Amino acid sequence: MGLFSRLFRGPEIDMEKSRANEKKMRVLFNQAVENGDSYRLIFGYTEDVSRFNYGFVHGSRTKIGNLIVGWNEASQTIVVVPTVPDLSDCGDPTYYRRSEILKAYRSKYPTEAFIIYPDRKGYIGINAYDWLEDEKLYVYVSQDEELAAFTEFFMNRFATK
Repeated sequence: MGLFSRLFRGPEIDMEKSRANEKKMRVLFNQAVENGDSYRLIFGYTEDVSRFNYGFVHGSRTKIGNLIVGWNEASQTIVVVPTVPDLSDCGDPTYYRRSEILKAYRSKYPTEAFIIYPDRKGYIGINAYDWLEDEKLYVYVSQDEELAAFTEFFMNRFATK
């Protein structure tokens, strides 16, 4: 990590805690997803933005959903597993296969996110950053390299043109 990154990141990352959370993410993902070890993982989150503009104007709070996001380059599949910030449990996985989605792209507004439309009825916006420290809302994890790899996969192999 460069000096510039450290200066604007705030406190140093607790790498021991980050690695422990990476291991917990892996265990949960493998419990939920068949052949889970064939996927690389990042932590992501999604916001309830169904009424985003209304919320902005009227000051309502957004709802955050924590996600373990796995991707497999060979099958061109992204799997999203909902979880909680302390990684004590997870929900059922949702699979997004490149060949079965309507469209996918990277958005810059209202937040930078990876957007996937599985059909015309709905979408998921996956927000992911290299590090998140608010343990009440997010999983504490440092993921610079994995996030870069996911971004490259998404943009070059998964996103629709």
